[in-house]
Amino acid sequence: MSEPTNPGSRASLDLEAFPPDFAWGTATSAYQIEGAVTEDGRAPSIWDTFCRIPGAVDNGDHGDTACDHYHRWPEDIALMKALGTDAYRLSVAWPRIVPGGDGPVNKAGIDFYDRLVDGLLDAGITPSVTLYHWDLPQALQDRVRDSHGGWTERATAEHLAAYASVVAERLGDRVTQWATLNEPLCSGWIGHLEGRMAPGLTDITAAVRASYHLLLGHGLTTQAIRAAAPGAQVGLVTNHSTVEAASTRPEDVAAAARMDGHTNRWWLDPVYGRGFPADMRELYGVELPERQGDLETIAAPLDWHGLNYYFPVTVTDDPTGPVPYAREVRLPEVPRTGMDWQVDAGGLEALLLRLTEDYGIRKLYVTENGSAYPDTVGPDGEIHDPERTRYQEDHVAACARALRKGAPLAGYYAWSLLDNFEWAYGYDKRFGLVHVDYATQKRTVKTSGRRYADIIRAHRQAATG
Repeated sequence: MSEPTNPGSRASLDLEAFPPDFAWGTATSAYQIEGAVTEDGRAPSIWDTFCRIPGAVDNGDHGDTACDHYHRWPEDIALMKALGTDAYRLSVAWPRIVPGGDGPVNKAGIDFYDRLVDGLLDAGITPSVTLYHWDLPQALQDRVRDSHGGWTERATAEHLAAYASVVAERLGDRVTQWATLNEPLCSGWIGHLEGRMAPGLTDITAAVRASYHLLLGHGLTTQAIRAAAPGAQVGLVTNHSTVEAASTRPEDVAAAARMDGHTNRWWLDPVYGRGFPADMRELYGVELPERQGDLETIAAPLDWHGLNYYFPVTVTDDPTGPVPYAREVRLPEVPRTGMDWQVDAGGLEALLLRLTEDYGIRKLYVTENGSAYPDTVGPDGEIHDPERTRYQEDHVAACARALRKGAPLAGYYAWSLLDNFEWAYGYDKRFGLVHVDYATQKRTVKTSGRRYADIIRAHRQAATG
């Protein structure tokens, strides 16, 4: 990457609102970028299996090669350094470390992350490691006969903690920031209730059980990390949306409350000592697989919380639809991304303040934030992406407003460093600050990546006077 340039006029950003030690980073996940799914002892994950279901993933795409990060990680670290980022959020592939889900550890797998962490630190980039970003070993999904297996079983939560111990013992002398789970909502609801993500189930009982065991796994893993790596800073990464009613009709107001419970409160209340929301338990009508002491485990105190934010939702009552009986309404003349997601940076500000004020969180990170738009390579070989650039500017500005109002925001991780495998959308949806030509694996920094580098450099200049 050449030195970032200033392509045209820029939105005015209140960079003085950000503390001097604010972390500017990028984020990725293992299955989306690594490839090498059969190399060096890695076993299949539920996403390897899901990708082979006809029609499950657009274009029949899969993560077999992805961005080939497994082999090209030094090049990708060089890109991070050129962008000026000082933090990188990555995930560790469970089936690469413990291929069977439990049992023997694959030395080649853990050695890869050992080299990656050392490479990041040598480049002056702080690694933030997520232990579970959806790539459950298929062996655990298949473990229980006559049952859905996987996260519907309590044992999976226990296996997650055991695997976490292995990783924390190996990397904990150099990695201090750990996340237990990424977006359990997606694993629980989209994977087990909506069927649009692995393992592709549409069963409310399985979904509720999976949601419970995911959060139990979070609590058990919090304990395991702290036991294996004293001094570790442990957090949880959740995705949220602001929720508005489409009208003042009582039915729509109630629908918005249900959607908020489904999207937000179900995943936050138990973690912060409030238990699972009673109204949602009644709505789901599924008995939780509770045991004595579980709620205390789930509510283990955290050192930080990560917010992934992409879009708000506006809903209307939909009594004949699926749980939570609320349907999103498309608002006229509202900008939307290439994912058809509504754009509203104000939602990020609102959620940062809600987490601060309602849940008393003392340290926050925006662990993912970004946008997908159709990118084209211009005649000059550059990728000019003004919509993504403006999205980024507006959301950084929202972070500044939240900081001014008291949100304890310590860092921002752009999603994503690279264009990558975007789950059920395959490779058509590009979120990267860096364009990837999948045929050649050539990386090209987009205008949005150069703008991000400008923002980082300007903040550091402001912080040092």
